[in-house]
Amino acid sequence: MRIVIIEDEVFAAEALQKIILKLRPETKIMAKPASIEEAVEWFSNNEMPDLIFCDIHLSDGSSFEIFKQVEIKCPVIFTTAYNEYAIEAFKVNSVDYLLKPLKQEEILRAIKKYEELKQSSLGEELQNLHNLIQNQGPGSHSKSKSRFMVKSGQSIKTIPSKEVAYFLAEDGIVLLVNFQGNRYAVNYTLDQLEEQLDRKMFFRANRQLVVHIEAVKEVHPYFKGRLQLRLQPASQKDHIISSSKASDFKEWLDL
Repeated sequence: MRIVIIEDEVFAAEALQKIILKLRPETKIMAKPASIEEAVEWFSNNEMPDLIFCDIHLSDGSSFEIFKQVEIKCPVIFTTAYNEYAIEAFKVNSVDYLLKPLKQEEILRAIKKYEELKQSSLGEELQNLHNLIQNQGPGSHSKSKSRFMVKSGQSIKTIPSKEVAYFLAEDGIVLLVNFQGNRYAVNYTLDQLEEQLDRKMFFRANRQLVVHIEAVKEVHPYFKGRLQLRLQPASQKDHIISSSKASDFKEWLDL
């Protein structure tokens, strides 16, 4: 097995290499680029490895830039100290997503997952999953989105748009909240969602909220011509519709 490790911390790269060679002594570590620039140059001039271990945060930016500049045809195991990039990772042939600090048993599990994919029909299923996610991305030309792929534990699940109660921007991320009250991070801005969702069913209420028509439980008059929403499932925040949007909102609800 030939592996490339993309990691900007020398000690982290060496520690990962040591664990891999302990688990799979026959492995050849082909290269350890430490930046986007080094990785792009290496992949542009060398044969593709069997597997890549790739840190997401590099010294010169996000490693996702590598995949925009060169075509990577092999599976990738992402490593990071943050968990908000899982959906983005699954767009670029990811077979696993490991949170730092890395543990030997997690690395072993990820390698075994790669080996199983390589030797079974799951490889085709991974490609189908990859295509599904690509087709639902911001560049998709479908008239309106019918479903969303979300990270749930160590797996990816599909949530139909009709099961989405609302999308909520909170603390720098966008959350999908379904009608059961479950919350999932999604890799979209509210502006992107507003363009992709069925406008008969979803309304951009304000800067923080895109709401499904069935999630509007109550509407109350508020100060200066504004409206206050009560949602189902309930939200911890008050959601106000501005006076400039109030008329459009009432028309959308057919009030």
